[in-house]
Amino acid sequence: MRSQAASKTECLALVILSDMPLRLHHIVIDAHDLPSLARFWADALGWRILSVREQEVVIGATADAPIGLCLMPAGSRRKTVKNRVHMDLTTTADDRDSEIARLIGLGARQVDVGQTGRESWDVLADPEGNEFCVVRPKATLVD
Repeated sequence: MRSQAASKTECLALVILSDMPLRLHHIVIDAHDLPSLARFWADALGWRILSVREQEVVIGATADAPIGLCLMPAGSRRKTVKNRVHMDLTTTADDRDSEIARLIGLGARQVDVGQTGRESWDVLADPEGNEFCVVRPKATLVD
């Protein structure tokens, strides 16, 4: 089993592949119930809640991970249309369907955004309706 330090270094190397000073830090999700949605995403990804403030909850694998999720107040309006940006999640699980069932057990639900049924992904929504996809297992960004 690889050490945690080695996996952190490998993860950083995967994210910082150039000398470009700008890099992705957080993916921000607007939420009405920050603690509850943070718990959903932390459980879904096997991450930890790293910081809880009145207007911000941050989750990640570790505090020094190369990227995390930040949940911030959505305001008074509820989501009514499909997201223009969403996350694609992949799994190494032999049974992708069991991972989808696990996510549904955490509070996700399957949604129809116009799929034909022939896609290699499933569309789900988190408990506040933010869509995300569970795609077939992938090893690279262009598989």
